[in-house]
Amino acid sequence: MTASIETTALVQTKSAGARAATQIDLERFRAPFSLRCGALLIDYIILVGILAFSTLVARMLGGGTRSSGDSAETLGIIIALVVGVLNFVVLAAWRGRTLGKWATGLRVVRRDGQSVGVGRSLLRHLVGYPLSLLPFGLGFLIAVVSTQGRALHDMIAGTVVIRDTTTRRSRAAAAVR
Repeated sequence: MTASIETTALVQTKSAGARAATQIDLERFRAPFSLRCGALLIDYIILVGILAFSTLVARMLGGGTRSSGDSAETLGIIIALVVGVLNFVVLAAWRGRTLGKWATGLRVVRRDGQSVGVGRSLLRHLVGYPLSLLPFGLGFLIAVVSTQGRALHDMIAGTVVIRDTTTRRSRAAAAVR
């Protein structure tokens, strides 16, 4: 009877140690605020670029009739919305990164190190981002003063943004071969 109690205690200690090791790794690879800003800037440049291009096309087509210009602008808005949903929800849920985070080498994970998933991605981007923007963007600036480097939308969704070192390691291993 004593042996089974000790075995249970050892298993519990081991799993608690694994959780602590995951937390240490997340703290070690925490993304700096400047890279997070750069990733968000890249994401929004893509969306604004689509809207600017569609507006330019609408102005070129709208010389004599306004209906063709309006349809080009509407199509640009629809494309920007689809790209936004694909970028901020689908890619973030599937790979843990948006196009901007991919370009800057960042990844979004849950606090326990697992992948984000669709529900958390929707919560983070469709609920958390607007709430982070509401009080003059102060929800984003929480990441600067937070010891864990998490913004308001990260706290709401239970996520953390980390540097993705796996791609660098795989490229370095491929270069050695």
